[in-house]
Amino acid sequence: MVKILFVAQIVVSIAIVILILLQERSSGIGGSFGGGNEFFQTRRGLEKIVFWATAVAGIAFGALAIADHLIS
Repeated sequence: MVKILFVAQIVVSIAIVILILLQERSSGIGGSFGGGNEFFQTRRGLEKIVFWATAVAGIAFGALAIADHLIS
């Protein structure tokens, strides 16, 4: 059982990395310093799905970590 949780944690962590890399980045280096004059934009379509999938994967990773700690 512990081995299954360990493998599941690895799979979910790889999924989290991929999902984070798929998310849109801010425009250039100006975005990191507050520049760029961006306006608030709602997520739509695939961007919204990737955002929620990242959140679900993060929650799943946390739940797997807690379950692994309780079992071992």
